[in-house]
Amino acid sequence: MTLHFRALAEQAAKDSAISVEEILELRRAAWPDGRIDPEEAEAIFLLNDKIAEPTREWSDFFVEALVEFVVNGSEPKGYVSDENARWLIERVSHDGKVESLTELELLVRVLEKALSAPDDLRVFVLDQIEREVLTGEGPTRCGGTLASGSITEAECSLIRRTIFASGGDRPAGVSQREAEMLFRLKDATLGADNASAWERLFVQGVGNYLQGWNGAKGITRERASELEAFMDDRSTHLGRFFGRMARVDTGSFVRAVREVGFGRRQPSRDVAGEAAREHAVTDAENLWLQARMDADEQVDPLEKALLAFLVKG
Repeated sequence: MTLHFRALAEQAAKDSAISVEEILELRRAAWPDGRIDPEEAEAIFLLNDKIAEPTREWSDFFVEALVEFVVNGSEPKGYVSDENARWLIERVSHDGKVESLTELELLVRVLEKALSAPDDLRVFVLDQIEREVLTGEGPTRCGGTLASGSITEAECSLIRRTIFASGGDRPAGVSQREAEMLFRLKDATLGADNASAWERLFVQGVGNYLQGWNGAKGITRERASELEAFMDDRSTHLGRFFGRMARVDTGSFVRAVREVGFGRRQPSRDVAGEAAREHAVTDAENLWLQARMDADEQVDPLEKALLAFLVKG
């Protein structure tokens, strides 16, 4: 961490406030090399703890800088390491709870930007939101003016972004664990003055789990590291192959590819068939849904809306 960055952070911490000009200076000091290092990330968090009334400009910088550190701070970039996920959870936890909406936004943004993230991070985020709905306490609760047992527009937005995040449990799709959370929230908020977006979120979220196609599966961080190391290893036969091809004309390149059989034809994938099979609700999924709906021995309005969605789909 540069001395200039440290001095700026220390001065802002003493003032318990930071100006737009100081934030701009921090940006210039933090990103001359295009990355945020661990000392800078820690300093940014410490500064955030000291600022009495964070401004929009500060919150934007805080989230942007720390997303960059958590998501791209270790190789391979885009894959959140277990170490970075643990560090982030520890830094935002206050007695096991997140108390700042900016910190909650940081957590969700990490999941949105990451190609893959540890399950513990996503579970932690959803646990925070579920706790706020059930207790009526937390950063989405408008200073405690909203009663427990209801769900807000902010919570709907955060849940939607988290369960459909690229770094989530099932990228671009809802997992069974997430669908069960939606059912718990539904049962806890029945008849309450909920956000207008809640019914749509519940129906689409559970419907996605039951009918969603997970054809474009991501790769793990470990596998991404292996592939990156392989491509960097110029001693492999593949590296020598491309190096040799770079020294011949295009016609020779095409002939050489044919000679070595690079990229042998694979059986064609029936993508449409896969999607159709995944779209159909299986016997196991049907039993899961029936158990959720039978739990309270009634079919409530949201469950009726879900059934109508499934029939129509």
